[in-house]
Amino acid sequence: MHVSHSVTAAGFWLGTLLPVAYLPFLVGGIDSISQLSLFLGLVSIHALALVVGHDYSGSRSR
Repeated sequence: MHVSHSVTAAGFWLGTLLPVAYLPFLVGGIDSISQLSLFLGLVSIHALALVVGHDYSGSRSR
């Protein structure tokens, strides 16, 4: 197993599971600059994970 495969797999699973972290923001709302910064950082990490994990071969049916 190569390092690139591990990074791709981690990106795929992070991109799949990270939207669960949006729930507190959806329930509680964003009412401060620090919460907005945290939310935008979370969205940025999610977008990066989707790009990195895009080519993960384990996500395709055989």
